Amino acid sequence: MIDAWTWPAYVAVLFGAVTFVVFFAPIVVIESRTYGRLSPVRLAGAALFAVYGMALVAYTLLPWPEPDWCDVHESPSAQWRPFHSLDDILTDTAGLSLLARLESAAVLQVVFNVVLFVPWGLFVRRFFGRGAGLTVLSGAAVSVLVEITQGTGVFGLAGCAYRVADIDDVLANTAGAVIGTLLAPVLLRWMPGRELRRTRRLPRPVTRTRRLLGMVVDLAAYAAVAAVVATAYRAYVYYGRGDELPAADGWGSHAVPSMVAFVLVVLVPALYGPGASLGQRALWLVPRWPDGAALRRRALVRALCGLGLYGVLDVVSALPRLAGDTASAAESLTNLVIVVSGLAVLFGGPRGLSFRLTGADVADARERPDGDRLELRSPDDAERS
Repeated sequence: MIDAWTWPAYVAVLFGAVTFVVFFAPIVVIESRTYGRLSPVRLAGAALFAVYGMALVAYTLLPWPEPDWCDVHESPSAQWRPFHSLDDILTDTAGLSLLARLESAAVLQVVFNVVLFVPWGLFVRRFFGRGAGLTVLSGAAVSVLVEITQGTGVFGLAGCAYRVADIDDVLANTAGAVIGTLLAPVLLRWMPGRELRRTRRLPRPVTRTRRLLGMVVDLAAYAAVAAVVATAYRAYVYYGRGDELPAADGWGSHAVPSMVAFVLVVLVPALYGPGASLGQRALWLVPRWPDGAALRRRALVRALCGLGLYGVLDVVSALPRLAGDTASAAESLTNLVIVVSGLAVLFGGPRGLSFRLTGADVADARERPDGDRLELRSPDDAERS
C-alpha cells in the first residue's frame, strides 16, 4: 500500500523538474514582465508548482494500463452517490481500534484525496494571487476534469476506463482546496507577490544574470518558432495533402523554419521600437548609444553580432544543397557562438559581445534619460535633426 502511494512522488519530482526546465524561458518572461524582476523565491515556487502538477498526473492517472488490460479486465463503474466513502469506512473498519481505523485503506484514501488538493489552494491563492472564491472553484473544476479523464479512460487513449470516477473524490479534493486557501496567507506569507507588482516599473540594476537570462529567452524563442513552423509544415503535408512524410526534407523540416525564426526573432525586434531583442525586452533591457540616437542600422548591426550570427549560421547549416563538411562546420559554429556569447557576458560584464562591438550600453528600459522615452529613428531623421 505504501509503495503504491509513494512511487508516484518520485515520478512527480523527476518529471516536474523536466517540466520546469522545458518551460523555464516562458516562466522567466512571465515573472519578469509581471513583477518587474526575477525573484529566486518565486522561481522556486514555480519549480514546486511544476512538481505538484506532475504529482496530480502521477497520482490520478498512473500506472498506465498494459495494452491488453481492457481485454482481460472489466472497466470499473463510475460512483455517483455522494458520501458513499463514509459507508465504506464504517464497513471496512467495524470492530477495529481507533489507530487501526486511522490506518485503514478506506480512511487513508479519503485523507489522501483531501491532502492532494491542499497545495492547489496554497499555490493559486498565494503564488498566483487569486481570490479565495476563484481558488476553490478552480480546485473543484480541476478535480471534475480529473474524474472525467479517469471515467473516459483518458478520453479514449487508454482504450477503456481503468480507474474509478468518483464523486466523493471531487468533494474531498474541493475540501482540500478550501483548506489550502485558508492556510495560504500563513504558510506562504513569505512568497512575494503584490509588493513586487507594485514596484514593477522601478528600474533595477543591469546584471550579468539578467543579460544571460535574456539570451536564454532569445534562444528559446528562436527554437520555438522554428519548431512551430516545422510542425505546421509536417501537419500540412500529412493531413492537408494526405502525403507520407518524407524521410529527409531539409527545406521544410529545417531550412525554412530557421529562416522564419531568423526573420521573426532576430530582424523584426531589431527594427521595431528600441531595437532590443525579445529576450532583452522580457528582462526590461534596451541598447543605448552614447550620443542618444538609436538608429535602425545600429540596432540591426547589434542584433546581427549576437543572436543574428547564430541565426545566420543555423540557416546556412540547414541548407539542403550545402556540402556536408560546410554544413557541419556551420552547425559547430552555432554552438561556438552560444558559448562565446555567454562567456563574454559572464566574464566581461552585461554588455557582452554584441553591445561592445557596436559601442552600445545596456540599460534598464524603465530608466529614461532626461525623462524622455528613447525612440527609434531612421538615418534620414537623425541627419535632419
